[in-house]
Amino acid sequence: MAAELPALHADISAVTVSGVSSGGYMAVQMHVAHSAMVKGAGVIAGGPYYCAMGSVWTAYYNCMTPGWWTPLPRAAQLKSYTDNFAAAGRIDPTKNIAAAKVWLFTGTNDYTVQPEVVRELAAYYALYGVKAKLVADRPAGHGMVTDGAGNRDCTVTQEPYLNDCDYDAAGELLKHLLGPLRPPAMSGALREFDQGFVYVPKDCETERCRVHVAFHGCQQSGDRFPRDAGYNRWAETNRLIVLYPQVKASFFNPRGCWDWWGYTNAAYATKEGTQIRAVWAMLERLSAPRQSASAIVK
Repeated sequence: MAAELPALHADISAVTVSGVSSGGYMAVQMHVAHSAMVKGAGVIAGGPYYCAMGSVWTAYYNCMTPGWWTPLPRAAQLKSYTDNFAAAGRIDPTKNIAAAKVWLFTGTNDYTVQPEVVRELAAYYALYGVKAKLVADRPAGHGMVTDGAGNRDCTVTQEPYLNDCDYDAAGELLKHLLGPLRPPAMSGALREFDQGFVYVPKDCETERCRVHVAFHGCQQSGDRFPRDAGYNRWAETNRLIVLYPQVKASFFNPRGCWDWWGYTNAAYATKEGTQIRAVWAMLERLSAPRQSASAIVK
C-alpha cells in the first residue's frame, strides 16, 4: 500500500506547473484557476483554457485536430469564458496572469494535437499580456520531449510517449519559468504516494523548497513518466520538489487522461473541479509542517 504524501513545509506561494497532452491542458487549467499562487506554466502539445467547453466531441476534434467543420475555438471567445469565471469567483482574478512566465512546445510531427492548437494557446495568453516562449521547430511526434537515451525516436507517436529528440524540454521549461538554474544531478528520491509520485531532493528533506507540478499525458500513468521525463535531475540541484499527480483509467476515461472536457463534473476547469481541488490539496499537504517521509521507490 502506498504511503501518504509527505509534509515537507514546502513553499507554495509561487508554484509552477507543466504537462504534456491532456496534462498540458491540465497545467493551463491549474494555472488559470489558481493564478494567484501558480506563477508559470510549461505546456507541451496542449491548448487554450476551456477549449473543449464541456464537450468531449469539441475536445477530440476542435481542440486536437481542428478542421473546416470542427474549427478551433478562438482565444477571444475563451478569454470571455475565463473572465466570466473570474467575475463569478470560480477562478482567481485574471489580473494575476499578466505576470506569469509561459513556455510552449509543439512538434512538427505531432498530428495528435496539431501545432495550431498550441499557437492558439500562445494567442490566449497574449490577450492577458503574456508573451509566451514558443518552441515549434523540432521534429517531435506527440509526447514528452527529452534528451534521454532509451526513449522513443523523436518523430514517433507511440507509448510511453517519451520522445528522444536530443532536446531537454523539462530543463528548458524550468529555466524559463524559474530563471537560471544550477547544472543537473541526481541524488534525491522518487517517492510513491496514494495519488501519484513526488521527487524530493536531498536538500528539501531539511530545507524549505519550491514546488513544480508535472502532469502526465494520456496512457502515461505509472512511474515511467516521473522517472524519465527529465525533471528530477534539475530539481535535485535547484531545491525544487516535483509533484507528479496521477490519473487512473476508468469507464468514462479509458486512456487515463486528465479532465479537460468535463468527464468528472461541469466545473472541471475551475477551482471547484474535482481534479483541481485534489491537486491543490496535495500542494497544501506538501506545505504542511515537516514530518519524516517513507515509501521511497527503489
